[in-house]
Amino acid sequence: MGANQSTPQTDEKVFSAETPIQFSQDVVNQLADHMAAPDPPPERQSSIDAQIRARIQSELARLRTEEADVKAEIERTLEKENLDRERAMAGEQEEGAGAVKSSAALMGDLEELRSKVDRFKVRRELEGYATVVEKGRAVVSCYQ
Repeated sequence: MGANQSTPQTDEKVFSAETPIQFSQDVVNQLADHMAAPDPPPERQSSIDAQIRARIQSELARLRTEEADVKAEIERTLEKENLDRERAMAGEQEEGAGAVKSSAALMGDLEELRSKVDRFKVRRELEGYATVVEKGRAVVSCYQ
């Protein structure tokens, strides 16, 4: 009496097939292939590929930005070191015979020299031009 009431009754019903179930070899092979290679469907695979490409692109962009920042920092540091070195060399050389100039001052001197050379060439050409004109007149007077 008490034993039947204390155990819960399950509503399990088991049906047995009257005819045996048979699967074709194609169905079995397809199920076996599906279990052996759990590849996602093509739509899902393309979605996964797109997400991976997006992550790679964002990572590349981040790395390029970081590389540009590092490069700019290196350039600033090298420029500062070069200016400090030039100033130190100029300070040491002031007491000596000649002073070491900065690259900006040297570029200015170079431009000044170029302009002087150009003026010299123009003057030289003009001086030669007068003699050419004079000789040309002499030739013309000979033929007259």
